[in-house]
Amino acid sequence: MNDTHSLMLTYARNSVAFVRGEGTRLWDEEGLEYLDFLAGIGVNNLGHCPPKVTAAIREQAGQLVHTSNLYRIPLQEKLAQRLTATCFADQAFFCNSGAEANEAAIKLTRKTMRDRGHPGRFEIITAFNGFHGRTLATLSATAQEKVQRGFEPLMPGFRYVPFNDPVAVEKAISPYTAGILVEPIQGESGVRIPDDGYLEALRAIADRHGLLLIFDEVQTGMGRTGKFWGHQWSSMTPDIMTVAKGLASGIPMGACLATASVAAHFSPGTHASTFGGNPLACAASLATLETLLDDGVLQKVSELGAYLEHQLQELEKQYKLIKAVRVRGLMAAVELNVPAEEVGAMCLNRRLLLSCQMGTTLRMLPPLTISKEEIEQGVAIIGSVLNDLF
Repeated sequence: MNDTHSLMLTYARNSVAFVRGEGTRLWDEEGLEYLDFLAGIGVNNLGHCPPKVTAAIREQAGQLVHTSNLYRIPLQEKLAQRLTATCFADQAFFCNSGAEANEAAIKLTRKTMRDRGHPGRFEIITAFNGFHGRTLATLSATAQEKVQRGFEPLMPGFRYVPFNDPVAVEKAISPYTAGILVEPIQGESGVRIPDDGYLEALRAIADRHGLLLIFDEVQTGMGRTGKFWGHQWSSMTPDIMTVAKGLASGIPMGACLATASVAAHFSPGTHASTFGGNPLACAASLATLETLLDDGVLQKVSELGAYLEHQLQELEKQYKLIKAVRVRGLMAAVELNVPAEEVGAMCLNRRLLLSCQMGTTLRMLPPLTISKEEIEQGVAIIGSVLNDLF
């Protein structure tokens, strides 16, 4: 049954509906099995229904789901300690999504500058073709016309520069500049990996001008690139970092992490979230972290990513319509010389899930628990579609 008339038409949904998942596999209403190379858009990093996370959710749901942040939440305190131990950060603010995490980062940047005696410094430099969310502030930070169209006037306070261009960042700085916000790898625009030294150059620029450096790790975090955080491929750290997607294996969860000196500018009443970091979400996130870190999942991501890259490069040798292959860990893209939509649709018909980005790019974000055999199967399906179409 396909009855969507009561839903707002904010999604161009495919007609398939999934009813069960396990690992890298999904099953639809008809019982057909699919190979998932998208993982809920980088959310199900541990695959579908990972045992420890599923057990933690069930147990917590039977004890306590929500109390609000008017009271201590011990699981939240434990999660903050475990999460900040993976990176530069000292403190965490929990919310429900990547957009909310970026909203918190934007507010924290402005508040920090005001508290430091620079109330006129409110602008944040972001990169063209980045993606930071769909709220009014985060779509204003997202330098993509297709995301912003129809919602003008946009919120003031953002300047856009080309990605992977530190010189352009330096030129964009004005007396109003407060910070720099970028993704270590641009995901929504087709897995755009910057040159070595780009993040270090941004750190140097921020330090030179007294700016805050913010990394949006909503998609690159939680082991996706083969490091726990995408920026850890470089030798530097930001002042603020945002995370969501894979943080709680499908339970809505986001976080804004910061150094103690920056986090101190949030005080009671300056920011809040009703649902953020409730016991259920924290239980799911703690089990996710335990599986990712303690069960050795992260150690295998780089190896699997190298295998995926090799498989896609072999495909590239066979088909001249493949313009480029870009891979970092299990974050991959195949850029075509032709529109990708029909290719993606045919992959779905052959029961492989992936997404199409920027018109000509196939994006893959498979579960970090994928096997080499499943990588081979997925790449073979892409190859069969390219062979039949072209």
